[in-house]
Amino acid sequence: MPADDFSLSDDDLVRLRAALRGYTVDAVVEAIGDEGQAALGRNHAVAAQRALGRRDDPIAALTRLFILQDAVPDGVARQALPLEALLAAGVLEHDGDQWRAVVDIRPYGSPDDGADGWLVSDHAATLDTARGAPREDHVLGVSPASTTLAQLTIRHPIGRALDLGTGCGVQSLHLARHAQSIVATDLNPRALRLADLGLRLSGVSAELRLGSLYEPAGNDPYDLIVTNPPFVMSPPSSARLTYREGDFTADGLMRAVVTGAVDHLAPGGVLHVLGNWAHVAGGPWDERLGNWITDTGCDALVIQREVLDPYEYVEIWLADAGLAGTPGYKQAYETWLDYFDHLGITGIGMGWITLVNAAREVPDVRIEDWPHAVEQPVGPALAAHFDAIDPAHWRDDKVLDYAWRLADDVVQETLGAPGAEDPTHIVLRQQRGLRRAIEVDTALGGALGACDGDLTLREILGAIAQLLDVPANDLVADVLPRFRPLVADAWFATT
Repeated sequence: MPADDFSLSDDDLVRLRAALRGYTVDAVVEAIGDEGQAALGRNHAVAAQRALGRRDDPIAALTRLFILQDAVPDGVARQALPLEALLAAGVLEHDGDQWRAVVDIRPYGSPDDGADGWLVSDHAATLDTARGAPREDHVLGVSPASTTLAQLTIRHPIGRALDLGTGCGVQSLHLARHAQSIVATDLNPRALRLADLGLRLSGVSAELRLGSLYEPAGNDPYDLIVTNPPFVMSPPSSARLTYREGDFTADGLMRAVVTGAVDHLAPGGVLHVLGNWAHVAGGPWDERLGNWITDTGCDALVIQREVLDPYEYVEIWLADAGLAGTPGYKQAYETWLDYFDHLGITGIGMGWITLVNAAREVPDVRIEDWPHAVEQPVGPALAAHFDAIDPAHWRDDKVLDYAWRLADDVVQETLGAPGAEDPTHIVLRQQRGLRRAIEVDTALGGALGACDGDLTLREILGAIAQLLDVPANDLVADVLPRFRPLVADAWFATT
């Protein structure tokens, strides 16, 4: 068996699962404390090490071995794990009386949908800032990006799901909660081996396939595709980190993921992508992304959550590669900036792309910038958006002759000078979902304020027209185009 095969027999897997049974997220947090957990989030282990003190129980041993990357004496390690099987599989190594973990096995639990189990990945290469650069086939563990992708995924019961670029398998843990079958792919053979161990430990069945982009996906359509692809826009190099970089120019990989999805989505199928895109001199970013989406014929919602300038972006990813403080740092920095200058990249957008294969004659495509706080998980809000853009909701007569009821979470904010008789601005704000906000005038604000489910919008606008002493048709022509998009933005109760 190769040293990094990470393959366990069924019997050894049962023994390992039994050894890990009490090794849960709650048990680890209780052992290392909130400060230790927070410090690990900043990539530092000292607080957790101090919290464990002299403890030598199995939870402390597992935490030290797998999370803190510390050596554990033979006697303590033997109480916690089936050492010989893990040594043969390449999970552990030993030197004299000391055992170390080659990879990270850590508990996973999501309060959002109850997904839980264990994930197997490579150790964080920069823990305590001095562990060195990651290997080229490094397998990333749970990250803010993978957590965000899980939170934005629409969780309807489905048949087939594709975890495109599975990495350590975190998305498949979530998909197992609502998908009948899962195909998980990756270009990195090491990732598939580690994902296989983690998913088997967690009791999750997924078909693991090796290959790039949609090549291993096969011809059968999927009801859901989720992916956090290697989207980092780095300059060409013979040395690339597989988990974050492809060999496409700029954001070409993101474009390939988006444009290629429609051939693999079942009718009504959904694609969720989390990633980066370039802001290029000479053209709006939203038009670039709109051009990606147009040919798919899919409904789409693109939300840009953040924009970084090239300097911020380069600094983040050079640090991630373990180059900060090394002799080659400045030269690498200059190389990245020259690459961006050559391509005309002036900024990097970060956000979410969702496509729905709705097979409409005229797809509904929304591309927007929304950097503000949202309610997590945000998947239900995305589902409400796509449910609400049914063409029947967009006909003028349907909108006007329905008794709308403003959602209970909407609040009104008024802004103005102290003591002024009338506010300068009136803003309505959602407290749930995407937490959108709109500024309203007297006509739209009055109409929304009267939407309590009793009167139709036509009746409400007729009454407001009388109060304002304006022709009803003119008021309808003014308010209706501004009211209609609010239906898709989930401003109204669904029952």
